[in-house]
Amino acid sequence: MKPTPPDGAAEILFIGNATLLIRYGDLTLLTDPNFLHRGQPAHLGYGLVSRRVTEPAVDVADLPHADLDAVVLSHLHGDHFDRVARRGLDRGLPFVTTPHGSRLLRGMYGFRRATGLRTWQRHTLRRGDSSVRVTSLPGRHAPGPARFLLPPVMGSLLEFGDRSGETRLIVYLSGDTLMYDGLREIAERFPDIHLAVLHLGGTTLPGGLVVTMDAEQGADLLDLLRPRRALPVHYDDYPVFRSPLQDFLDEADRRGHDARLVRCAPGERVTIGAGGAA
Repeated sequence: MKPTPPDGAAEILFIGNATLLIRYGDLTLLTDPNFLHRGQPAHLGYGLVSRRVTEPAVDVADLPHADLDAVVLSHLHGDHFDRVARRGLDRGLPFVTTPHGSRLLRGMYGFRRATGLRTWQRHTLRRGDSSVRVTSLPGRHAPGPARFLLPPVMGSLLEFGDRSGETRLIVYLSGDTLMYDGLREIAERFPDIHLAVLHLGGTTLPGGLVVTMDAEQGADLLDLLRPRRALPVHYDDYPVFRSPLQDFLDEADRRGHDARLVRCAPGERVTIGAGGAA
């Protein structure tokens, strides 16, 4: 095991798509585990398949399994939890996800420690002297009635700290959401987010239905939340992603957010503290 990150900071390994390995003190979290390889299909429901065009930076077999404390899963979709992850992760590993996701994880796949959170509900994880409080946040995967055709999605707030209860680092994971009025309450409740991880890509389904933030919506969310730093993820990995990363970088720069952006390509690590990237 590598040395722990600096006190009050997290080391983040970007594995690809929306998959991150986050280490804070004694804790290690995995987000949205997508370990399909190039050419393998992700099943998105209703017969829709999209074949991955990139490789994950790390194979599921190479994860630090003994050190994993939990998976934070925004929703149960084939590009966020796939058959490779399902086979490679221990059935006793805790998951924190939506109520819909937890029911399927426990009942269909045998992950017996899956916890489902309703919006604004919290769940705390601890190891050694480190703790993280996970709060389920609003998210909407599609506009209007179309959202009922897709799995329910949640954003997540990760508040890292120690057993004293002091919060040292606040990380927001957007999940596969679109911009909508429900996200305004996040800004009201949590006005000082240290790092926002934004799921982008402008995922477009047949018929032109856009179901994840494109460049403009991602910049809109930065306008709303104004986090100290922002890490873009969930782009360029599947053909259904129609909004390239560069479009978001250009739009964020045009709106004056360039200094907030964390450049971290798949396979790279970044260390984030309350003051920004180390």
